[in-house]
Amino acid sequence: MTSLLVIIVLVLLAVALWQLTKIFDLTQVGSSSDDSQVASDNDNNIQGYIMFGFLAFIYIFTIYGLLKWGNLALHTPASEHGLLVDSLMNITWVLIFTVQVITQGLLYWFSFKNRGHKDRKALFFADSNKLEAIWSIIPSVVLACLILYGLYAWNNIMFVDKDEDVVEIELYAQQFKWTARYAGKDNVLGKANVRLIEGVNTLGVDMSDPNAQDDIVVTELHIPKGKKVHFKMRSQDVLHSAYMPHFRAQMNCVPGMVTEFAFVPTYTTAEYRELDFMKEKVANINKLRAEKSAELVAKGGTALDPYTFDYLLLCNKICGASHYNMQMKVVVDTPEDYKKWLSEKTTLAQDIKAAAAAEKPAEGVEGAADTTAKITDTVKAVVDTVKAAVAKVAMK
Repeated sequence: MTSLLVIIVLVLLAVALWQLTKIFDLTQVGSSSDDSQVASDNDNNIQGYIMFGFLAFIYIFTIYGLLKWGNLALHTPASEHGLLVDSLMNITWVLIFTVQVITQGLLYWFSFKNRGHKDRKALFFADSNKLEAIWSIIPSVVLACLILYGLYAWNNIMFVDKDEDVVEIELYAQQFKWTARYAGKDNVLGKANVRLIEGVNTLGVDMSDPNAQDDIVVTELHIPKGKKVHFKMRSQDVLHSAYMPHFRAQMNCVPGMVTEFAFVPTYTTAEYRELDFMKEKVANINKLRAEKSAELVAKGGTALDPYTFDYLLLCNKICGASHYNMQMKVVVDTPEDYKKWLSEKTTLAQDIKAAAAAEKPAEGVEGAADTTAKITDTVKAVVDTVKAAVAKVAMK
């Protein structure tokens, strides 16, 4: 209702301004005015200065944005390849800003310098091979270097040696949650197919595959510091994107196929929390949450819990109504803590057996109840028969 009222007010305001414009035009009837629709030197000067003002606005807003929101950008990467990604990004930003400053400055300067003047005639020439060469060759060389560096970085990030000692983990995406599957002691993930999804086997793991017998399924992702983790990703329903921003890792999860990504974590969760920039960021967040909590409590609401930093696995594709809430906690442990955590987890095969065992007593109870009911019915029928016989004898 509020939105409708706002729209009505804006429409009425527009109509009022239109009417005021018509009234102003009527007041100018009889006065001398230039209706030639040709810009005068004064008009051209005004337009030139307005263009310079817009150029200043672009630069001022850019500087203001960097100062105001620059601290919100991701800081120290938590993976080995993160430094390479940040280096590539920084080089790209420097090139973009350099080109933007030069081209925009020249564009507005020449527009102002060569603005319209009644005594000046424009010089026209069909082409200039020199200019064409300059603005074609230079961008081509710069882009080629940037693309080659990007390919070099991408190949280094994506390369996984077949004989390399890695941790094999599957990330399974579905609306709107993540599930992780560890390869177990054999470090080989069992086969899986969505057609095999049943009961506790929510990932459709093929339990006839020997490699699947030690697979472990969890809803909180733990990975060891200093060891390469090889992720294999699947999607059950729609296109998702596994995004771990602090590790500079992202890969689409496509239904019907398996995608891959690997990286080496360099900070445990506890270590990353102790970095100076992160402590400052958490303190600032908790300050804002405290102010918001005071407002909520004053209105009779519940105060917000203090924020604690955790790595997160997010979905970076708009996959549906609850896309914003599709996330999973990621914990980077020391190798010792990781092994201890993993050793405490049960395998999927054990979970399936436990679920089957839990169903059997229930079936037994139901069977006993059916037997008891049948006995009761039989006894009741015999009693009724005896009563009928006794009644007949009594009548005789």
